[in-house]
Amino acid sequence: MRFAFSAKPNPNVDASMQSNRKLLLTEQQRDSMRAAGKFNASLMDYLRPFILPGISTEEIDTIVYDYTIRHGHTPATLGYLSYKKSCCTSVNNVICHGIPSSYRLKAGDIINVDITSIVDGWHGDQSESFLVGECSVEACAITQAAFDCMYRAIRALTPGCFVSVIGDNVVMEAHRRNYSVVREYVGHGLGKRFHQYPNIPHVPDRKARQERLYPGLAFTVEPMINAGTRFTKLDSRDNWTVTTRDGRLSAQFEHTVLMTENGPEILTLTQNGPQYGHQFGHQFSLPT
Repeated sequence: MRFAFSAKPNPNVDASMQSNRKLLLTEQQRDSMRAAGKFNASLMDYLRPFILPGISTEEIDTIVYDYTIRHGHTPATLGYLSYKKSCCTSVNNVICHGIPSSYRLKAGDIINVDITSIVDGWHGDQSESFLVGECSVEACAITQAAFDCMYRAIRALTPGCFVSVIGDNVVMEAHRRNYSVVREYVGHGLGKRFHQYPNIPHVPDRKARQERLYPGLAFTVEPMINAGTRFTKLDSRDNWTVTTRDGRLSAQFEHTVLMTENGPEILTLTQNGPQYGHQFGHQFSLPT
C-alpha cells in the first residue's frame, strides 16, 4: 500500500520528524547532496574495471583513497569511529564492514564495495556487489536478489510514505526467492553527518510504521540479503567484520536517495554500472 503526503503530520504519530525538521533540505542543500552523490557514483565507476581476479582488497582501498584525494574530497570512513580504511570490502559470506586486506580476489568470489565520500561537507554513500570472473548460479542469484530488493523498495516510495514501505518491499522480494534479510544493520539518514535520523530498517518494525519520509529527507536504502539464515556474527578480533552465521553467501546494494515532492530521486546513479532491470550472470528461473 502507498501513502499520500500530508503537509500537516499527525503529532502523535510523527513526533520524531517534528523534532528533526532541520534535516529537511532546502533546494540549495539538495543540490549539495546531488553533487556529493554524483562524485561518489563517479568513484564507483572508476573502480569498476579494477574488480578482477588477482587484485587485493587493500589495493582497491588504495584506489578509492587516491581518486578521492586527487579530486579534493575525503573518504568518509577513514578515521570514522577509528576505522582505518577508505572503504569496506565484503567478500562472499561477509555481510558488511569487511576491512580491506592482503586478500586477493579469486574467480567465483562476490565482493561488495561500500564507498562514502565527503564533498564540501556533504555525504554521498553507495555500495555494489560485484561478480568476480565466472560465478556460480547461487552467487549470481543472491546478487540479483539484493539488487532487485533495493530497487523494489526505492520504486515503492512516495512523498510522505512510511519508512516501513522499504522493509515491506525488501522482505516480500527476498522471501519470494527463499532468502533472508539482515535485521541488525540498517540504512540511515544522510547529509552533513554520515549517519543521522531516520534509521531505515529493511525489515519493517513498529517505529518504521510511524515515521514518514518527507520531501527534503536524504537517506540510504541498502538491504543485506543472505542465502541462508538471517543471523549474523561480528568478528570479535576487529569488531567490524560481520559475517553470516552459517557461512553462506550474502550480497548487498546501496543507493543514496533524496525524497522530493515528486517522489524518490537516486543521487548515486552510475553511468556504467547496473541500472534498474539489469540481469546478473547466469539466467535462472524465479519463483512465481
